[in-house]
Amino acid sequence: MKKTIYPLTKKTIYPVILLTLLLLVSCKSKKNMVASLPHPVLHTDSIYPDTTNAIAGLFAPDHSKLKALAVSKNQKQHTKKKETDTDADKSDRMLRGTQITSSSVDVSSVYTGVDRVVKYDFTHRDVPEAFEGFRIAFISDLHYKSLLKERGLNDLVRLLIAQKADVLLMGGDYQEGCEYVEPLFSALARVKTPMGTYGVMGNNDYERCHDEIVNTMKHYGMRPLEHEVDTLRKDGQQIIIAGVRNPFDLGRNGVSPTLALSPKDFVILLVHTPDYIEDVSVANTDLALAGHTHGGQVRVFGVAPALNSHYGNRFITGLAYNTAKIPLIITNGIGTSKLPIRVGAPAEIIVITLHRLTE
Repeated sequence: MKKTIYPLTKKTIYPVILLTLLLLVSCKSKKNMVASLPHPVLHTDSIYPDTTNAIAGLFAPDHSKLKALAVSKNQKQHTKKKETDTDADKSDRMLRGTQITSSSVDVSSVYTGVDRVVKYDFTHRDVPEAFEGFRIAFISDLHYKSLLKERGLNDLVRLLIAQKADVLLMGGDYQEGCEYVEPLFSALARVKTPMGTYGVMGNNDYERCHDEIVNTMKHYGMRPLEHEVDTLRKDGQQIIIAGVRNPFDLGRNGVSPTLALSPKDFVILLVHTPDYIEDVSVANTDLALAGHTHGGQVRVFGVAPALNSHYGNRFITGLAYNTAKIPLIITNGIGTSKLPIRVGAPAEIIVITLHRLTE
């Protein structure tokens, strides 16, 4: 009998490539089930110790050089709204003076390199009256130029400008090469906000180009926060932005900069990895913002074969809470590491609108 040979086409080759990639990722993930990062050591100098519980995979960054814990108007919008808190948690959140809701807007048909804008309405009793409606744009993990190229960067800038945020916060892992630092921050400098731009460094930024990034940020009027705090003032009232220096080095940086702040202030903690808010006490923090996980980067049926958090899926994406019930928003970020591919983890920016709880 004569055999029929079917030619490979795009419809047949893409599934084969994806299946092969997933098999490779799965094999790599199994190989790294015994993590290179030891369990974090809790520092007992805080009166609010959090509990501690390591998974490193294909898409996890190389920590070998780190210390220790080796819309436009014509845009088509597709919005999904949801109550972020579950019914079981709602009464507890209310007692703690916090209400959080979220929605997402698909922007992939208008902006290259960004799939969606995730919007949060964050209502809290400590938000000053002057900051009612205050808008925060948050981006992280650009990894320029990985999946994010020059056209995508320009579209990201346009998208951020369209949000009309009051402040821009950045969560680190800015580059995939020191030659990209200047063009990256030159482009981001076009995003003008009333309260300016603040950022922390990611693991990539401590492995290379650290001083160049800090100096370039300052050159363009941006404020790097390395275990520092800054105050945003409006009509005689204030909120505080705190930034964590190298959150993987708990030996030097295991005391959160928020511990010295007043619990009466509204405090936003900016940190690259979400694990930090569980590894150490972040008392006096009202909202933490992090990236690093890439939302899993590759997720099939909601499951990521490789994770960048030693807490597994707990801090993979979206809204989460640490043991002390401090809320944390984790962004999928925009760029990629290891392989320039995203599956089931849309590239995104975060926009948070603050409201004062008056009940």
